[in-house]
Amino acid sequence: MDIELIREIVQLVKNSNIKSFSIESGELKISIETHSGESSLPPRQEKEEFKFQEVLPPSEEVGEEEDKYHVIKSPLVGTFYRSPSPGAPPFVEVGDVVSPGQVLCIIEALKVMNEIESDIKGKVEKILVENGETVEYGQPLFLIDPMG
Repeated sequence: MDIELIREIVQLVKNSNIKSFSIESGELKISIETHSGESSLPPRQEKEEFKFQEVLPPSEEVGEEEDKYHVIKSPLVGTFYRSPSPGAPPFVEVGDVVSPGQVLCIIEALKVMNEIESDIKGKVEKILVENGETVEYGQPLFLIDPMG
């Protein structure tokens, strides 16, 4: 099962009235549940939250820092790696200035290495995940102080 297929499944569930979805393929098991929170918005405008049951919750909350910094979030579920290979120097360190398109880390998902790139120019203020840690979809990875 590849990451594009997983993304398609998530989109199909998101765009339907399905409340729960599970799929198994070999040792891989994916469960998706949608939760509609209470809101003053009309029902069609409520946000749905996707929960991947077998993934640990984020280890650190970003909170108020999201307003001050640009947050680079994980686009997928997988294992976070700071360097291209064991023993190699990290892609970035706190204090480094990054440019759009510059690789910040790798997330391994289903034995596929996915490079995560910066989408802005700025200074790396904080790295929120430890090397080798499991990350979930939408989990904050880096705080970047934007540069004009």
